[in-house]
Amino acid sequence: MSDPDKKIKTQFNKLQKRLRRNVGQAIADYNMIEEDDKIMVCLSGGKDSFVMLDILLNLQKTAPVTFEIIAVNLDQKQPGFPEHILPDYLTNIGVPFHIIEHDTYSIVKRVIPEGKTTCSLCSRLRRGTLYGFAKEHKITKIALGHHRDDILETYFLNMFFAGKLKSMPPKLLSDDKQNIVIRPLAYSKEKDIAKFAEFKNFPIIPCNLCGSQENLQRQEMKKMLSGWDKQFPGRLETIFSSLQNISPSQMADTNLFDFVGLERKESDGLKIHSNDAGMEILER
Repeated sequence: MSDPDKKIKTQFNKLQKRLRRNVGQAIADYNMIEEDDKIMVCLSGGKDSFVMLDILLNLQKTAPVTFEIIAVNLDQKQPGFPEHILPDYLTNIGVPFHIIEHDTYSIVKRVIPEGKTTCSLCSRLRRGTLYGFAKEHKITKIALGHHRDDILETYFLNMFFAGKLKSMPPKLLSDDKQNIVIRPLAYSKEKDIAKFAEFKNFPIIPCNLCGSQENLQRQEMKKMLSGWDKQFPGRLETIFSSLQNISPSQMADTNLFDFVGLERKESDGLKIHSNDAGMEILER
């Protein structure tokens, strides 16, 4: 083996080890996978879901618990979608799979005006279809390919445009309490995922429905975070860490912390609070 080949192999091995370690840690931290789970791995044809499936299949061989994997793709009937690629790939690697056919493309194009962002409606339609399949086939966990950068982008999107401190949790119970969604790539960087997909030469299928739209708010968040990552190495890691270290008493949400009921305490054990008239009352 030539020196360049050895270097490439070394780079690949380090990258693969890092991704597997990150996925394993996320699964352990949030108890994502349990004994006898039946996990639906949602495969879109993009790099993220290909990498997630690859790593989970490897983990399945060595994990201390036994779990089942079924790859599921939602064929949204986008014009020009290469329907043969995913079935051929999954058949070749021997993974059980199911293709759900649901024409969400026509619904989105009919409802959303030309030039407007389609992502929100498209996402809701996909989610509803996948939840229905999961219930029908007794799926215990639904695995999505969102990574660390997706989580950070969503965090800032909600902050800047919705006035909320909210993101994508690594593990989520659906609103109807019927489905548990897991995101095994929650600790993984998008650039690592992209490089790994390049190494593995996955048959990537581009999303022509929403991926080609320019000036989406998410793209602006991606540019912002990418700029920070280059200018201030380590900043994204710190921001992500902040999502795991929340102090409700240091924020301003009265639903999460009882600011109204705060009371001072004197050193001798006396409590001091105000009555309706504004007078301070001492109590032991």
